[in-house]
Amino acid sequence: DIWLRDTGPLFLTHPTGSKATLQFQFNGWGQKYCLPGDTAVAVNIAQACGYPHFEIPLVLEGGAIETDGQGTCLTTRQCLLNPNRNPELNQAEISHYLSKSLGYEKILWLDQGLENDHTDGHIDTLVRFVQPGVVVCMESLTQEDVNAHTLKQIAQDLESFCDAQDRPLEIVKIPSPGLVLDDNGEIMPASYVNFYIANTTVIVPTYETDFDQQAVSKIAQLFPTRDTIGLSAKHILQGGGAFHCITQHQ
Repeated sequence: DIWLRDTGPLFLTHPTGSKATLQFQFNGWGQKYCLPGDTAVAVNIAQACGYPHFEIPLVLEGGAIETDGQGTCLTTRQCLLNPNRNPELNQAEISHYLSKSLGYEKILWLDQGLENDHTDGHIDTLVRFVQPGVVVCMESLTQEDVNAHTLKQIAQDLESFCDAQDRPLEIVKIPSPGLVLDDNGEIMPASYVNFYIANTTVIVPTYETDFDQQAVSKIAQLFPTRDTIGLSAKHILQGGGAFHCITQHQ
């Protein structure tokens, strides 16, 4: 069970430079996969780090939120308003939790995620900030892409958004991987935007499609001070995610 983005603690940095860890509640992506030890991962890592640790009574996975570091959060209604997470809370109440615990000043809500995504629409497979005010999303370039309508709607919604600094978002589109099937012929929720930004490198998941090289090249242009590398992620995706999903901030 390698999905550390969702089971691990979130790391916060205060404007003074001090750090802390935050632990939200984890319920196996809406009671789908409940494995022994998952709920202890966050506190064990927090204790090893030695930072002040806080627990928040909200079911939330790290892959469900994306931030620009300047007060803006992107998320999806399909995930955070799903009755399998926090059925007693509405959108305004969840926004309040996110703002109070993570310092967000503005929550931007998209609707749906990718087909067959067991995370119920995690944002880290849909849209990522590459710098404040600039987001990257995908567009379908083939007729058989089952996510064509969803990706088009996401781009349209992003065009209507302003961030916490009241800036309209600049949108960079990269191709979608298109139709990616597993060994049983089932549709997989393949995404190039599930890349991981490391200190000197960006690791982009690839899926042996015609769009791999184009996607890696476009993402590389967004990170001129880092090396951008495409690595095969189809085997990881068979378990439900890619590189961003198996990593944490520290």
